[in-house]
Amino acid sequence: MTTKHTYRVIVRGTWHGLTDRARAALLAEADDHGLAQHRFTPEGALAYDTALRSFTYRYEIVSDAADGEELAAALAEEKAEAALTAAGYGYRDLRSSATDMDTMKINRKGR
Repeated sequence: MTTKHTYRVIVRGTWHGLTDRARAALLAEADDHGLAQHRFTPEGALAYDTALRSFTYRYEIVSDAADGEELAAALAEEKAEAALTAAGYGYRDLRSSATDMDTMKINRKGR
């Protein structure tokens, strides 16, 4: 049996070549994609502002611990690409960072 770890992955990118229709759709939904609604979820949470320069997706990926953060980041990027393509949004320069939540050390201050 393999050990599963939970990874929190942030995928960043820039909007590129947005059509007028895509731009209008993004602007219409901008209030639903602000930082206040930004959470790590398996399906991904998209955040951006009305300047429409860049965006972030936050994913929670569960995978084998042996595969590590690199695979979790790659899986999240694939999910982001699929979601953006399905929505018809142009993008470029995807990059990601992953954190293994099962190995993260939490320093607690004494009271």
